[in-house]
Amino acid sequence: MLDQLSWIAIYPDLLLLVMACVILLVDLSVQGKYRTPTYTLTLVTLAVVAAMQGYYAVTGDVIYGWGNMVVSDAMGNWLKCFAAIATGVTLVYGRNYATDRGMLRGGELFTLSLFALLGIFIMISANNLLIVYLGLELLTLSSYALVALRRDHAMATEAAMKYFVLGALASGFLLYGLSMLYGSTGTLDINEISAALNNAPGIPFVLILALVFVVAGLAFKLGVVPFHMWIPDVYHGAPTVVTLLVGGAPKLAAFAISIRLLVEGLLPLAFDWQQMLVVLSVGSLLVGNLAAIAQTNLKRMLAFSTVAQMGFVLLGLLSGVIDSNTFNGELAYGSAMFYVVTYVLTTLVAFGSILLLSHEGFECDNISDLAGLNHSHPLYTGILSVAMFSLAGLPPLVGFYAKLSVLQSLVSTGITGYVALAIFAVVMSLIGAFYYLRVVKVMYFDEPPAGREIAVNVPLHARGLLTVNGALILVLGLMPGGLMTLCGQAIANLLNK
Repeated sequence: MLDQLSWIAIYPDLLLLVMACVILLVDLSVQGKYRTPTYTLTLVTLAVVAAMQGYYAVTGDVIYGWGNMVVSDAMGNWLKCFAAIATGVTLVYGRNYATDRGMLRGGELFTLSLFALLGIFIMISANNLLIVYLGLELLTLSSYALVALRRDHAMATEAAMKYFVLGALASGFLLYGLSMLYGSTGTLDINEISAALNNAPGIPFVLILALVFVVAGLAFKLGVVPFHMWIPDVYHGAPTVVTLLVGGAPKLAAFAISIRLLVEGLLPLAFDWQQMLVVLSVGSLLVGNLAAIAQTNLKRMLAFSTVAQMGFVLLGLLSGVIDSNTFNGELAYGSAMFYVVTYVLTTLVAFGSILLLSHEGFECDNISDLAGLNHSHPLYTGILSVAMFSLAGLPPLVGFYAKLSVLQSLVSTGITGYVALAIFAVVMSLIGAFYYLRVVKVMYFDEPPAGREIAVNVPLHARGLLTVNGALILVLGLMPGGLMTLCGQAIANLLNK
């Protein structure tokens, strides 16, 4: 069990764990306002881990370790690489914000972010139901603490309590579903579960019930209707840097365990879970877009936008299996992976702009706060506009191609119901464009309140990173082929292993 390949499969995860503990100890002797040693060590750790995961992904090797409990494959390694980068970028954007709000009296922001990322890594690499749950709990417990990190802020504390209660409920759903899967198949190994279902003479009712609980748990982590209740309150109530930590990289983990459990483990039950995903995606697109129109708070608007965006991810996931055949799997799951990666990229720009525009005593979290921003800060206005246009799905930005690839995967099935879903998704996107364009209108055409000016005092490296981040949305929109191919090959590698 403890062979060399087992260790190789988890080297990046092991490094992350060791460094998180080292940084925790180092921080005890750090005194500065900005906790520079802790911050620097964290970013170096994330850079090294991301580089290791990128190297693993490029090699394309599939490694099973620890008695097949963990797997290192191209899809998982790319997602872990992107998650590490997203976490590092978030901390760069949020350092000044956290300092101004007394969140850096200790180094908990950095260490908890690393432990949350470790939970993400464990979830992505899991090939065992127990490992899936352990990764999920490590991520969620760290996230609860992060949301409540601003101890003296009533709204943040309230958001943490709501998150904890609903998160515990969702974890219970998932655990109950996983335990019924184990009871029905007699194994915790995801590949063996698939083999057991293929060899079973029929599908007992308990498996369908297990599937319902598993899908409900996954839906909560993705934040789709009707399990989206926590998203607006947590996004709004949490400090903005934590909102980005919760709403960015964890979406990659949620996508990964959806693929692991539904595609790798429960593929014989595809007909059943695809129907569930249809309902969840339609509900998410409808509720997310319509509710976002009514919001005046920018963070709540982006929260409901997330619900709608995850509806698109589900559209990609539900079209991969046709008549028990996965011929459309590479296109469908590849498009879903492309969508979730580009969504995280765009979310980093949207919330990063809010973080850099906020300062001590001023939370730039209402749409009206952006009035006349173009007069004083044209750079931030342009970058945030690019993010809004991309989320709306306007060409030539990457969000357009992400939506197009998902719609293409639906239409390519030739099934009337899926084509109708694609048309519905287009209509919902047109409705969604309204609230994204409203933000752009406010920034360019509304007059700022008399005597109010948003003072931006951020480090040059944070401003430069935001600019690069925004430029990537445009560059990947103009040349999406590379990332699309990467996602397609990663999924092909997963389906053929």
